[in-house]
Amino acid sequence: MPAEGERRTRVRTDILAPGPAQAMLGLVDRDPRAISEGDPLPLGWHWLYFRQPVRASRLARDGHEVRGDFMPDIDLPRRMWAGGTLRALRPVALGEPAELRSEILSITEKRGRSGRLVFVTVGHTVLQRDRRCVEEEQVIVYRESAPRPSTATDRPQAARQGAAEPRQGGGTAATTDEDDVAGGNGGRTDPTPEWTETFLPTTVTLFQFSALTYNGHRIHYDHPYVTKQEGYPGLLVHGPLTALVLLDATQRHSPRPVRQFRYRALAPLFVDQPIALAGHGPPADADGSGPQQERIVEALAPSGTIAMRGWVT
Repeated sequence: MPAEGERRTRVRTDILAPGPAQAMLGLVDRDPRAISEGDPLPLGWHWLYFRQPVRASRLARDGHEVRGDFMPDIDLPRRMWAGGTLRALRPVALGEPAELRSEILSITEKRGRSGRLVFVTVGHTVLQRDRRCVEEEQVIVYRESAPRPSTATDRPQAARQGAAEPRQGGGTAATTDEDDVAGGNGGRTDPTPEWTETFLPTTVTLFQFSALTYNGHRIHYDHPYVTKQEGYPGLLVHGPLTALVLLDATQRHSPRPVRQFRYRALAPLFVDQPIALAGHGPPADADGSGPQQERIVEALAPSGTIAMRGWVT
């Protein structure tokens, strides 16, 4: 495994054509014509851009690009999107060139109940006209190929991913106990949501998002692979898709633009199972002095398991 603190950088450029953003609107069942050249790109939607072709010989068994170039060569077979932070500094304009600067910020190994976990934190900055527009910390977790139950599609025991919890102001805090990550309500004092929505991810949804983000990870489209090789009961919904759907719903229910979105993945979501999206009021500590400017948003599986929790400012 690479040494702690190893730094790698990468720069990619792209012209932010409206097409991918319009396709994403269609994917979430909204009018693709609602966004066009010159409009601001929604927060997080830079994930649809800055994609580069990869030779077939450079693909690993799971469908991702082989490790060792930009992403470190970690000797664990399974990769999951664990969480991160998005910060909007200024609008990103569609139709204009942009640059994505990426850097490996940290590599941390922990041990959870399922075995070794390696967390890789990647920093991204989106720039336009040499101005910083979006800052991001993204956490990827690699884990062992331990067997998983496959008799239910929504069991927390089969779902915990050893996610990393984003901290206030950026960065992550990896846990060594997966129960600490996936369990409980995160200290929320008022479980009654202010708003709720439902999103149904179908096989077509997963196919379209994989195509939009140039994501070849087989857990999202290859049923024999995800069930027999990775031990899940069905196709998994993309972590970034869940984050974008949750953020999109949050923005539509917010009176002002979302400036920061911290989120962590707690449990997987599966194809053809409705996802409940919910927004809650600002959290407060026991003494009432909590971060009142933040609101909690969640994506829940049909059983009520919290699959993703976010904090918006």
